[in-house]
Amino acid sequence: MATIFISPSKYVQGPGEMNHLGSYVEKLGKNALCIISAGGQKRHGEQIKVSFAASAAGVVFETFNGECSYTEIHRLEKIVREKGCDVVVGVGGGKIFDTAKAVANAVGIPVVVVPTVASTDAPCSALSVVYTDEGVFQEYAFFPANPNLVVMDTEIIAKSPVRMTVSGMGDAMATYFEARACYQSGAGTCAGGKVGVAALGIAKLCYDTLIAEGVKAKAALDAGACTTAVEKIIEANTLLSGIGFESGGLAGAHAIHNGLTVLPECHHMQHGEKVNFGTLTQLVLENMPIEDLEDILDWMTDIGLPVTFEELGITDTSREHLMPVAVAACAENDTIHNLPFEVDPEKVYNAMLAADRFGRLTLGKY
Repeated sequence: MATIFISPSKYVQGPGEMNHLGSYVEKLGKNALCIISAGGQKRHGEQIKVSFAASAAGVVFETFNGECSYTEIHRLEKIVREKGCDVVVGVGGGKIFDTAKAVANAVGIPVVVVPTVASTDAPCSALSVVYTDEGVFQEYAFFPANPNLVVMDTEIIAKSPVRMTVSGMGDAMATYFEARACYQSGAGTCAGGKVGVAALGIAKLCYDTLIAEGVKAKAALDAGACTTAVEKIIEANTLLSGIGFESGGLAGAHAIHNGLTVLPECHHMQHGEKVNFGTLTQLVLENMPIEDLEDILDWMTDIGLPVTFEELGITDTSREHLMPVAVAACAENDTIHNLPFEVDPEKVYNAMLAADRFGRLTLGKY
C-alpha cells in the first residue's frame, strides 16, 4: 500500500476574511448556493451579501435543517440544480461543512468551506460524517477531492462560544494518538494509503501546539480576546488536525465517539467532547504510562473537556446501558480496528470504566 497525503487546495486564515468571501468564490463559480443556519444568516448574512456584491459571483441562501443526513443532502442537491448553482458554500459548523461537501460532490461542482467556529477538523477533509435524521452515526462518505477552499475568519471565530473552540481542541487532541496508532499498525487512512512521515509530523505538531497554546488560548477566549495563542489553536484545530487525521488515520478515539452516539443523553454533547472521552479511552486501551496519562488528563481538565460519564450526561453506568456503546465502537468497519492490537467490546467497555475513574480522580470526585 502506498503512502498518500491529501489536503485542501487552498487554506486562508485571518481576521476579517469573511469580507473577501465573494472575491474568493468568483474564481470557482458564478452562482453560489450558501448553506447556512437561520442564526448564522442573521449574524453573517449581510456581510456575505456585501462581499458577493463586490464580486462577479451571485449568491443564493438556503437554511440548513440541522442534520447531515441523506435526507438533507438530497434536498439540497435538488435546490442546487433548480437554482443553477455552480459552487456550494457552507458557512457555519461541522455538520454544515459535511453537508456542503456531500452536496457539491453529488452534483460535481466546487465547494468552499467557511467555518464560523473552530470546533472540529471537518473543514479541510474529503469526507463527510453522515448521520440518520435522528442524529445517530450512519457512515463516513468519502469523496475524490478535498474542498477547493477553506476560509477561516478568526475575528468571527474568536467571538463564537468558547465551548466550541474547546471542543475543537478535544477533536484535535485525538489526531496524534490516532495517527501514531495507524503508523504502528500499518493501517490504511482516510486518504486511501498508509501513514507517511509528513502526516505523522503534522499530527505531532498539532499535539505540541495544543499542549503549548491550549490553556493560554482558552484564557484569552474567556476574556473575549483574539491572541497569537488563539490564532495558533484555530490553525491546530482546523488545518493541522484536518490534514493529520485524514492522511494520518483514525483509530479508537473516533470509533468510541461513534459508539457514544447510540446514547440519546449524549446527543447534546459536541463532537469533540465525545471524541475527547474516546481519546482517554484509547489511551487506557494502550496502557499509557500513568505519568503521561496524568499529564494529558491535566490538560483536558484545565481547558474544560469532559473526562467522565457524568460530564457526558451519562447517569446510567450499568453494563446493560454502556455495552451497546462498546459494541457500536467495535463495528466491523469502524476505525478502532486500526489499533496495533486486537480489540473487542469487552475490552472497550472495561477501558471506558477505567477512563471514567481516572477522570473522576483527576477532578477530585472519588
